[in-house]
Amino acid sequence: MSILLWLAACMRSGPEPTPVPEGSVRSAIVIGHRGSPGHLPDHTLEGYALAVRQGADFIEPDLVSTSDGHLIARHENELSHTTDVATRFPDRKATKTVDGEAITGWFAEDFTLAEIGTLRAVQPFASRPHDHDGEYAIPTFDAILALRAELSAEVGREIGVYPETKHPSYFDAAGLSLEAPMLAALRAHGLDRADAPVFVQSFELANLDALAAQSEVPRILLVGDLDATPFGDSRTYGELLADPAALRGHVRGVGVHKSHLWSESGPTGLLEKLHAGGLLVHVYTFRNEADQLGPAAAGDPRRELQRFLDLGVDGVFADYPDVAVGVRGR
Repeated sequence: MSILLWLAACMRSGPEPTPVPEGSVRSAIVIGHRGSPGHLPDHTLEGYALAVRQGADFIEPDLVSTSDGHLIARHENELSHTTDVATRFPDRKATKTVDGEAITGWFAEDFTLAEIGTLRAVQPFASRPHDHDGEYAIPTFDAILALRAELSAEVGREIGVYPETKHPSYFDAAGLSLEAPMLAALRAHGLDRADAPVFVQSFELANLDALAAQSEVPRILLVGDLDATPFGDSRTYGELLADPAALRGHVRGVGVHKSHLWSESGPTGLLEKLHAGGLLVHVYTFRNEADQLGPAAAGDPRRELQRFLDLGVDGVFADYPDVAVGVRGR
């Protein structure tokens, strides 16, 4: 099933579950989580391109803002784990409270886009290859969307983009809205529509509701610890998931952690409940490293992926898209 046909099924307005494609359990998309970070540094144009060439259906940029209002792709607004900012700007270290947590480091919102342009990406995982540290620039969201179009033409299939708004309430309070420039960029590239190959994700349901008033682009609620409360909400993630049909009135699907669907004793049964409520279910994060595997893996990252695909998930966030695509193609 092509991504466009899959998306057409996904965008139906009713609460019914997505139809099961003929001849398969479910048609799961592979999302290049931060690009292909098992091979190249996170959130670089080179990493996104590698993910697509490895067969990923979507690329996933996490979005934060510079001091002059430009969106760049970084996993967090604190930059020291994924860039060489500490050596280039040693005097810009600061301590800030982000979503209630005091963090010391170097923050995207303290730098102009021109200053960000001097930084280079580094691999944050000590156990992964570091031979490309310092080679690649930090991309803007606009550059990523331009790359998406180029890669779609190169590989002959429509590539999707799956942006996440990082700490949107924090950035709103700083006067650096993520939503307005993100939607402006999507519109400029013809992607701000209900049937576009786009999912916008956030851990904040209030942020997604605000987006719904401005755009029909499909939205995904990322789910943290079930006992935790999304910023700006009075309900826990567990309480929100307890009524998937009601949640379907806000979002097209959810992004859940592997542990939400598979515990030490096996499948939790949550996937079936979410599908019954009409929600897509995308699962994070599949990695190869032994200390990143869950109980479904039994020590084998490919077995873990296979079990989740057999379970019937709608998509997987993968640090090694080549591995996920290979398992899906078995």
